[in-house]
Amino acid sequence: MAAFQYFKQNLYKSAQLIGLTEVELKAFETPDRVLRANLTIPLDAGGTATFPAYRVQFNNARGPYKGGIRFHPGADEDEVSALAAMMAVKCAVVGIPLGGAKGGVAVDPKKLSQKEIHELARAYVRAFAEHLGPHIDIPAPDVYTTPEIMAVMLDEYERIVGKSLPAMITGKPLAVGGSAGRDTATADGAVAVLAALLEDRSSDASKLSAAVQGAGNAGAQAARLLQTMGAKVVAFADSKGTLVHEDGLDIGSVLAEKERSGSVLAAARDGAHSAGADAVLTAAADILVPAALEEQITGANAASVKAHTILEIANGPVTPEADDRLQEQGVTVIPDVLANAGGVTVSYFEWVQGHTGERWSHADVEMKLQATMRNAYREVADFARERGVTLRQAAYSLALTRISEAMKVRGRM
Repeated sequence: MAAFQYFKQNLYKSAQLIGLTEVELKAFETPDRVLRANLTIPLDAGGTATFPAYRVQFNNARGPYKGGIRFHPGADEDEVSALAAMMAVKCAVVGIPLGGAKGGVAVDPKKLSQKEIHELARAYVRAFAEHLGPHIDIPAPDVYTTPEIMAVMLDEYERIVGKSLPAMITGKPLAVGGSAGRDTATADGAVAVLAALLEDRSSDASKLSAAVQGAGNAGAQAARLLQTMGAKVVAFADSKGTLVHEDGLDIGSVLAEKERSGSVLAAARDGAHSAGADAVLTAAADILVPAALEEQITGANAASVKAHTILEIANGPVTPEADDRLQEQGVTVIPDVLANAGGVTVSYFEWVQGHTGERWSHADVEMKLQATMRNAYREVADFARERGVTLRQAAYSLALTRISEAMKVRGRM
């Protein structure tokens, strides 16, 4: 099923819960604007190459559009539209005054040189510059884009407009107006939500085990934080396989081995052994953290999930069919639109700093992030308990209520 269709399924469930009319529902289904371009860049070896590019501006009722730009072979209009819609929901869930957008270029960046990637970044900004800006649409990094690429995009935008506007993009290096704490914000925010849920349950993290799928930036940080909380990380997976140790892995050592060799499997010794890449999803663990790709837990494998709690750091790792089955099994899913909103929250902090010229310390950013994520969890959890619904339904319902209120004030409904 297409990514945007998944979003619509979650939307419909919550729309019924809060009593949206057909007209109101239609407004949530339709992006404000879909921008398309073909980006042609010079190649180092001579000649040129052309890549399809997209920017979907979904809803700006609560503030300027906000969302990352991904460079990925699978980027297409459907995927970008779904992610843009989810960004609008995320911002509303955590209560920050931004809307939702997303961008993508259908390219395999591993096949391009650094110079070619920079050319592509500049071409993207040139194609969409009139629709971007600190009060219009604020991009950020996403899959296979980096702070360095954001700096290149900022430079190109400022060349076009002829002035310094650091607030037009977030996820930048600190040297050009980035924010402390942005690099680990997604995982930091997610684990803050998990900690709040465990407190609600009076559950001691030191008595729990966890399985983490994804050893990239977010997954690695989540694994570190879980270990710091006292949880045993018994399974840790990257694209090459799953490293398993029933007594708990030393995450620092595993990540050092991955840095050295390219895979967590290089740490398979001293009781740790390797398994298939999908083994992490069905590992004997209390908490499962999918922090890699979408559509990992499906109707086909949901019954094999042993965890009682799933923390969605990836976008869309649990399909709607799996969601229903997991609910029947009594599994709590902390949804992506809440769990991984730490990234956009600290992007908002960076945007504010860009406007004011302030520079917040790492401690200040962390304090503000923890407060934002815990407050958002409290509101979602209370709504879910009062209505007898899942955390995903509660998050979507709260977000849709807040967005619809803003749309009505603006005369769009």
